[in-house]
Amino acid sequence: MVKGKATYEVPIGPIHPALKEPFMVNFKLEGEKIVDADPHPGMNHRGIEFMGMHRNPLKVIPLAERTCGICSIVHQHMYTTALEHAVDIVPTERSRYIRTIMMELERIHSHVLWAGVAAHEIGFDTHMHFTWKIREKVMDLLEAISGNRVNYSMWTFGGVRRDIEEDMHPQIKETLDYYKDLYDKLEDIFLGDPSIRHRTRDVGILTKKKALELCGVGPTVRGSGVKKDVRIDQPYSAYPDLELDYVIPSRYGYENKGDVFSKTLVRLKEIIQSIDLIEQCVKKMPEGEITSEPNKAALLNKLKTASGEGIGRLEAPRGEAMHYVRLTEDNEDVDCWKIRASTYNNLATYAPMFMGEQIADIPIIAACIDPCIGCMDRAEIVDIETGVKEEYTKDELHELSVQKTKDLLEGIDR
Repeated sequence: MVKGKATYEVPIGPIHPALKEPFMVNFKLEGEKIVDADPHPGMNHRGIEFMGMHRNPLKVIPLAERTCGICSIVHQHMYTTALEHAVDIVPTERSRYIRTIMMELERIHSHVLWAGVAAHEIGFDTHMHFTWKIREKVMDLLEAISGNRVNYSMWTFGGVRRDIEEDMHPQIKETLDYYKDLYDKLEDIFLGDPSIRHRTRDVGILTKKKALELCGVGPTVRGSGVKKDVRIDQPYSAYPDLELDYVIPSRYGYENKGDVFSKTLVRLKEIIQSIDLIEQCVKKMPEGEITSEPNKAALLNKLKTASGEGIGRLEAPRGEAMHYVRLTEDNEDVDCWKIRASTYNNLATYAPMFMGEQIADIPIIAACIDPCIGCMDRAEIVDIETGVKEEYTKDELHELSVQKTKDLLEGIDR
């Protein structure tokens, strides 16, 4: 209780219409004003790292891309890159360009999808249906290249599993032209509409100082004017050969304010940037093999006796992310595999963005970092009294899950 003012707590989540994944934030309010926000993740842990450390390196590739349904390509890329660094496998020149094309197509897909989610959070479902309709075009292209609309299974150690041949170029051009033609309409909807501007301008502000202090990543901090992009800072794949620059609001005549509007602007402008990068890749793509390790049996035998450690780091649509991999000679499976997703960094930026805002703005502020709880959550059980971490075996965790389900069913029966 603050003198002269009543404060009360409102928990949002872990299951709530404004949240697309299990997540919880405890808010303290003075009337409609937010005076404190305390995020509580850890409710969507799927044990992917644990499963990966009980498989040989090749079998982890399809598991890695299932870390996230939207950013499946980048997680597969980070895992394969980390292992390539660990055992000195060099991807072919052609595969570097194919990887870049796929990653930029996924960035278009991710940003268009986010725009629909953001519109939904502030009540503009017509805009959501429009953006999700145009999202189908890039998904069709991803399916044409890889055979899948989700989880594309393109990566392998030393390159990619599928080529982008010349007969695919017309469809790539058609898709990119489709988004070029629609872009002005998309920008007018999200940046020009007075109602949306009112809901996003000066809402959820993250200053440049706070963005740097809290180590945020991706569009979340580029909207604040922070020039941070792994594709430029430590380029990988074909990015060293391409022309690109940091996407920040001031490049386009806007203030680097760090509000929801600024983050929206960055994501929309990155769609155009991705189109340009794909066109550069198609134009510059070299001839040659798509993988340096075509013999999978020989590759697996090499990996089972290898030792070393490596890191795969890249700029996912949500921002910088990385995978760490370690192999040892006495273990045929992956000895250690750790994932750090973009949301892990950006979660800390919630506190300054929520402070002083209205309760009605909670959904759009929560969405503005484009959170992915499934690829962020890590879990360990700690005794609150002693602070001692407890470890459970696979069988013990299974038994706890069975018991929990029984308890829930008994509650439903009553």
